[in-house]
Amino acid sequence: MEALLDKIVRDLPAPEGDPDAPARAMIFDSVYDTYRGVVTYVRVVDGMLHPRERIQMMSTRASHELLEIGVSSPEPTPSKGLGVGEVGYLITGVKDVRQSKVGDTVTNLAKPAAQSLPGYADAKPMVFSGLYPLDGADYPVLRDALEKLMLNDAALVYEPETSAALGFGFRVGFLGLLHLEITRERLEREYNLDLISTAPNVEYEVTLEDKKVVRVTNPSEYPTGKIAEVREPMVSATILAPNEFVGAIMELCQSRRGVMGGMDYLSEDRVEIRYRLPLAEIVFDFFDILKSKTRGYGSLDWKADGEKVADLVKVDIMLQGEQVDAFSAITHRDKAYAYGVMMTGKLRELIPRQQFEVPIQAAIGSRIIARESIRAIRKDVLAKCYGGDISRKRKLLEKQKEGKKRMKMVGTVEVPQEAFIAALTTDESKDKAKKK
Repeated sequence: MEALLDKIVRDLPAPEGDPDAPARAMIFDSVYDTYRGVVTYVRVVDGMLHPRERIQMMSTRASHELLEIGVSSPEPTPSKGLGVGEVGYLITGVKDVRQSKVGDTVTNLAKPAAQSLPGYADAKPMVFSGLYPLDGADYPVLRDALEKLMLNDAALVYEPETSAALGFGFRVGFLGLLHLEITRERLEREYNLDLISTAPNVEYEVTLEDKKVVRVTNPSEYPTGKIAEVREPMVSATILAPNEFVGAIMELCQSRRGVMGGMDYLSEDRVEIRYRLPLAEIVFDFFDILKSKTRGYGSLDWKADGEKVADLVKVDIMLQGEQVDAFSAITHRDKAYAYGVMMTGKLRELIPRQQFEVPIQAAIGSRIIARESIRAIRKDVLAKCYGGDISRKRKLLEKQKEGKKRMKMVGTVEVPQEAFIAALTTDESKDKAKKK
């Protein structure tokens, strides 16, 4: 073992840095301690950090007193300072987790560095999804849990959001679907929360006719005025799969509005296919379908690739002529009819029958593209008419029809919570909600 350690010391170059330059240390991780606040782990690149001096975070310009500095060996052990190349921890007593961002540079407040360490940039979320507690009383617990998760997950971004259907929750930005799943699992396991996550969507850039630009992360934010163009985020996707599945992969990508960028054979039976796809088309079930079409052998890699103008529209769902924002969606014009038929059909099954007929309509602006009706609950007014003249039966039916018409004018449709959850959430969350 000693020989191995000696070889590592001999062969690996020592960290380079200027011990006389202003202090610069990079934050690579941080955790939250209930009693001591945020514990920040750093690697010193230049200069030296000492206890009881004031330090500054270069991205936020926040300054703090360095209460304790030390190394992990393996337990936290206070020291007289950290020099060039050394790795250790800092404790400032700060309770706000947003003051310690992974990738940020720590410097001395009295003698600050001129430039922060290169490479730091705020992570930009690619996928947005709403997280709501099943029990509304868990909202403060969810807020605290998200704050603590942000300590060692610099890519996590969230803001409060309210939904008429699901109550109070948070709109959370993720790097991708895997990031979403991991974050939700951690919240449920580590903080004992029961969560509902809405179907993920992406951020669009809408330009109005007066050249005003609006960033839309939720269909309810979609502007109502005249729109010049809508831009959606694009990705460059690389798919690796056996060559026997090339046709199925190309069919899938073209159905998702993909444009082929090229295809290379890596071996006799292995092919690499490159496509440029809208991010909105791959964030939900693209990978699952790819796996099923390639019998599990297909793999997907993608990265952000700018934005593109697309023919996107907002599909509104209306119950008895009243718009229900929670069910609205931004989709491509070619797929708007399919979404309208799917959502109206789903709601017809989920919403209980009323005393009057309830029309469910999907519309783009003022144009109706799909409709379903929930039949009224009717009393059998002809039960007492056994035989007799048809005019008597017709009179009773007309009287009932008039009553239903008056009721429809003043009646309102109550959508149960279960219907909202089933229509809005992902399948995994839906199953979880049913179990509860």
